[in-house]
Amino acid sequence: MPDNSPTILWYRRDLRLSDHPALDAAIARGGPVIAVHIHDDATASLGAAPAWRLHQGLAALDEALREAGNRLILRRGPAPEVLRSLIRETGAGAVYWTRLYDPKAQERDNAVAAALRGEGVEAREFGGHLLFEPESVETKAGCYYKVFTPMWRAVRNRDVDRPLAAPGELPAPDAWPCSDRLDQWGLEAGVNRGAAVLSAHVRPAGERAAQERLHHFTDRIISGYGETRDIPAVDGTSGMSEYLSLGEISPRQCWYAGQDAHQQGKPGAEAFMRELVWREFAYHLLYHTPRILTRNWHSGWDDFPWSCDAQHPHVLAWKQGRTGLPLIDAAMREMYVTGRMHNRGRMIVASYLTKHLMTHWRIGQAWFDDCLVDWDPASNAMGWQWAAGSGPDAAPYFRVFNPATQLDRFDRDRRYVRQWVAEGQANPPDTALAYFDAAPRSWGLSPDADYPAPVVAPDEGRRRALAAYEKCIF
Repeated sequence: MPDNSPTILWYRRDLRLSDHPALDAAIARGGPVIAVHIHDDATASLGAAPAWRLHQGLAALDEALREAGNRLILRRGPAPEVLRSLIRETGAGAVYWTRLYDPKAQERDNAVAAALRGEGVEAREFGGHLLFEPESVETKAGCYYKVFTPMWRAVRNRDVDRPLAAPGELPAPDAWPCSDRLDQWGLEAGVNRGAAVLSAHVRPAGERAAQERLHHFTDRIISGYGETRDIPAVDGTSGMSEYLSLGEISPRQCWYAGQDAHQQGKPGAEAFMRELVWREFAYHLLYHTPRILTRNWHSGWDDFPWSCDAQHPHVLAWKQGRTGLPLIDAAMREMYVTGRMHNRGRMIVASYLTKHLMTHWRIGQAWFDDCLVDWDPASNAMGWQWAAGSGPDAAPYFRVFNPATQLDRFDRDRRYVRQWVAEGQANPPDTALAYFDAAPRSWGLSPDADYPAPVVAPDEGRRRALAAYEKCIF
């Protein structure tokens, strides 16, 4: 292939132009850059809310590429076949992409690389989704970290490369290969009538919006982050999760923003950087122990008597935000309206499902897979196993969050509950009413209904969970 042959840049969960090592290398190689996103099995397997959010992210990426003199090509089908077809059509001599870490993505990418190299096409993957590649962080014994705090201590002072600037212009081919239209893919269809509700409550998609949110966070919120991140009624978190999930911002950009805030003496900066490494911890575990996605990380939990009945009335009440426990219900409804859930809420609803309701964490994981716009395979799996007790660095089995005491501690004035639970309010806010616009009609829910009694009271659920744990040997 000639040196100026096009480079195909295969976009996946890296929907940005700045701090994009694969894009930077594609430009440096010379010749046109052809940006493509492929609707393959990985896209088809996305839950309703993540697929909806991907649609928004791809639209924003195409707009950013067009501003730089390029565009996004959309193709559907198995990645090897699509890439071979594009190579034949364009004469591309190289395909570059950003590394992913889940087992299916690794299997696919290894197969693509082997096939393309066998046909004389340069195939390269680059970092960019993580701060530290999983092979680069080891204990003194040469193993991966199984506990978070030692890993944090090991990397907190490591040098991290400075983020790369966005290119001013992307060289385009003389003729564009044909492309699907984004609306042909139906990525928004899964949320049904909830699409209008999500559109009103989800933050704007794309790299520009991500950078604006990061600036707002470090300018106005980060100083109190150590305390405000636990209060669900206030805007006290970074809001970076959905942007990091789709790679609309890089972890290095977040790291340096946190580091700059730390050097300015803002007290919440280190807590923010620690949360970035918590995300790294999840991905390192996913890479080294991919079983975390589907099986108990600690095999001693395999015989624990969790219910696997996803249709149980108590599970349905949990999904609907009708457990009769206001903090649980507010968090579940927030997720259905906004596609997000406050992290404090995530811990409490996960604890309630796996401990009070004695239901397998896989059922909760699957529901989050379907409902979260910031869905992330590693963080979701580790978060659920942490709450259930079956994962690495997990909450001890005897730690059972009490939804009533958590409510008094983190929502004393019930502002969060009032924001999301309409029943019992004379004039519920629009956020609380929006839930009934988003919820499936088959659920038959109404804001005028009586608020339910608890399906399992906190004390009763704790006693039942502890009795089950005491019969098991972990």
